Amino acid sequence: MPDLRLSARLRAAADSDLWYSFRTSPVTIVSALTTLVLVAAALAAPVIAPHNPFDLASLNIMNAGLPPVWDAGGEAAFPLGTDDQGRDVLSAILYGARISLLVGFASVVFSVVLGVGLGLVSGYVGGRVDAVIMRIADVQLSFPAILIALLIDGVARGLLPHDMHGEVALYVLVFAIGISGWVQYARTVRGAAMVESRKEYVQAARIIGIGPMTILWRHILPNVMGPVLVIATIHLAIAIITEATLSFLGVGVPPTTPSLGTLIRIGNDYLFSGEWWITIFPGIVLVLLVLSVNLLGDWLRDALNPKLR
Repeated sequence: MPDLRLSARLRAAADSDLWYSFRTSPVTIVSALTTLVLVAAALAAPVIAPHNPFDLASLNIMNAGLPPVWDAGGEAAFPLGTDDQGRDVLSAILYGARISLLVGFASVVFSVVLGVGLGLVSGYVGGRVDAVIMRIADVQLSFPAILIALLIDGVARGLLPHDMHGEVALYVLVFAIGISGWVQYARTVRGAAMVESRKEYVQAARIIGIGPMTILWRHILPNVMGPVLVIATIHLAIAIITEATLSFLGVGVPPTTPSLGTLIRIGNDYLFSGEWWITIFPGIVLVLLVLSVNLLGDWLRDALNPKLR
């Protein structure tokens, strides 16, 4: 029986409009493959990276500033060259992408949990609770997300002891980016929850004595997750860009665990001295990652919109 059910589900998925939309869109397929390759390479960095760029014992300052292997003076041991400390750029990119993806995914999860929770409560309860949550959201929308992230990061650095900055930098960064992105989820879910809460199945659940939390969790939440999934996909690209921007400004992750943004900032100091590869290659990876995720988000938005079918 389980095998038959699994086969039936697989056949239903293969015949779905979502799968048809995916396999008939070459841009989406290329974007998905690009995202998959980049994420897989980042996760497998300890296995496939030629060197460990953060192992100080293995670094040799005599290897600093080596060009890519195809350029004059390049070495096969460092395919994309080395930075000012002699670290292999390819290995640094693979390890740095892990940090960028970790911060991006974690901040999106935090934003989803906070935004969806507040949106459900706001749309279902209404009244003063709805007014307070939405006014807070309106105030936050009047400030750019990067400014909110900078403010939170600065406050955290001011309140915490200096020797703890490196230890909690990653958590502060996730919190700062996550708290700056919850409004989109809250406003979207609030509107959907207000519509769903007036439908007959919710009224029937209330009559038979089902509690508000159960109604929100079992009945309303599954019906508002479509738009949330689309927003989360696009927000992932925004979160990665925000993390790269903060790291480029020097307020992101510590230099001992650099992300793509930190690598770009380090390489920017040597860009006009001819060592272009230190910043160009991390920049290309960042652009490819953000672009492919954005294209996937655009496709998902169109595929889940019944008006465009």
